[in-house]
Amino acid sequence: MEDHGYLHYALILLLATVVAVPLAKRWRVGAVLGYLGAGLLIGPSGLNLIGNGKLIAQVSELGIVLMLFVIGLELSPQRLWVMRRHVFGAGSAQMVLTALLLGGIALAFGLHWKVALVIGLGLALSSTAIDLQLLAERKELASPHGRLGFAMLLLQDVAAIPLLALIPVLGASHAELSGMDALLAGLRVIATIALVGVGGRYLLRPMFRAAARQGGTPEVFTATVLLVVIGTGLLMELAGISMTLGAFLAGVLLADSEYRHEIEAQIEPFRGLLLGLFFVSIGMALDLRSTLDQPRLVGLLLLTLLLAKGVVLFLIARVGVRLERHQSLALAALLAQGGEFGFVVFGLARGSGLLTPAQHDLAVLVVTLSMAATPLLVRLVSELAPQRKPVQPTRNFDAIDALAPRVIIGGMGRVGQIVARILNANRIAFTALEADPDQVDFMRSYGNTVYFGDATRLDLLRAAQADRAEVFIITAGDVDTNLRTARLLKRHFPHLKVFARARNRQHVFKLMDLGVAGVVRETFHSSLEVAREVLQALGMDAAVAGERVERFRVHDEQVLAQQYLVHDDAAALLQTSQEAREELMQLFAADMDGGDVDDTRR
Repeated sequence: MEDHGYLHYALILLLATVVAVPLAKRWRVGAVLGYLGAGLLIGPSGLNLIGNGKLIAQVSELGIVLMLFVIGLELSPQRLWVMRRHVFGAGSAQMVLTALLLGGIALAFGLHWKVALVIGLGLALSSTAIDLQLLAERKELASPHGRLGFAMLLLQDVAAIPLLALIPVLGASHAELSGMDALLAGLRVIATIALVGVGGRYLLRPMFRAAARQGGTPEVFTATVLLVVIGTGLLMELAGISMTLGAFLAGVLLADSEYRHEIEAQIEPFRGLLLGLFFVSIGMALDLRSTLDQPRLVGLLLLTLLLAKGVVLFLIARVGVRLERHQSLALAALLAQGGEFGFVVFGLARGSGLLTPAQHDLAVLVVTLSMAATPLLVRLVSELAPQRKPVQPTRNFDAIDALAPRVIIGGMGRVGQIVARILNANRIAFTALEADPDQVDFMRSYGNTVYFGDATRLDLLRAAQADRAEVFIITAGDVDTNLRTARLLKRHFPHLKVFARARNRQHVFKLMDLGVAGVVRETFHSSLEVAREVLQALGMDAAVAGERVERFRVHDEQVLAQQYLVHDDAAALLQTSQEAREELMQLFAADMDGGDVDDTRR
């Protein structure tokens, strides 16, 4: 057994994960709690199947290192500027208020002010890994509280840089070193960060450029990514700072790199696997004996953390950002826990002499329990304060008895009605589906044949004979309904020519991701017509106005195709939009330089 010890550990970890995670997701408590439960089951507090828990924890720390590297990749200056109001406004308020409140409580317990400061700042950090995982599982990343939570997590990641650099300085001063020694410790931290920043700026891109040229050996690129992450982390650790901080800085340095997307794709499998292992190691590290030995103290500290942090988050969301009550509660439940960065902060504080071993173990235990409680807390809040949803129709869907149509229209709102009138005028057979019963009754009162049904239902699409139709037109105004219908059609009826109404450019990109070629922006062409008539009203010749508007249309569609390649990068989208605007102005300016249309100079 000893000869195969590592395989033995791997088998137990995989078996526990494969069993626990699906059960957790089936019980709707999230994969994170499944990982934690698996670790608790096989760890010292459970069946004690793995004796070398420290080795597992050391390996799993690479998951945090890779996660922080990916977070760094997301922190380009342009992206932070786009989200500046929530990141630097609400995010800063959360960090400061939470640190002051929790630090004040620590002071009230008689702790030294430096220890209280470290505890307050360390507990102000939430778990990026757990929160983003829960938001993704619950499909709430695009929700108001999801966007605000993501902005706060970004600010916390940014704030971690000076926090990790501050701890060795506080520790040196706390150990009553001379002023010169404390100054040297601070200068060493600053010099190391500067070295990584300057060296990375001039070395990282050439390294990835050389690796990218090895087209036939993609593993070289993957090895380069891992080399940069681990190498930078080890350099920072040798300087007495933090390996995770080094990986984070490496990500920030590559945030504006042209290789960012390829780096994320290459590192994602490693990050996901090691993050799961990290959560398992947290579960294994849970010492239930300590909890049982002093349950009142642990329970009081855990409740204090969740309540204090939750109140601050709720007030910022409700009063500062003016979210709805249920959204503010959802944000408070999501971010009220401590985070994996807390382990790094408290570990560094212990090594610097700021925290005693007993204080460190108690802080880690409370953070771990708060992370384990988060999926349950989020589910509890969602059930006690659910989001208001539109009332679903109770009447049964219509039986569709029409002959096989050439066209199916999904949605009979304003767009669907116009399309239906044109098809009817050309005597083209179609079947119209509408999920709003009032709209169905209204359309039928004018003699139209419309069926009450939900186009996102596969059984209804089959009843409408989508397998025999030629064209499907998605006119639903709701983006989620629109995308679900497109996804269903592409999966089950790939022969259909799908045309879809899109609300905005991001909606267009999502439809293009699904392979929908016939995408029409709902206000684009009407806006072009308004612009053409305005130009004519300002004195421009009708032919010239029509030519200018057509040129704009062609240019904008070309820009849309270019932006699709970087549509998941807010900073790149902003940059391409600015470049497109300047290019269009130059294009029209060239016409006006030799023309006679003075009124169009603006």
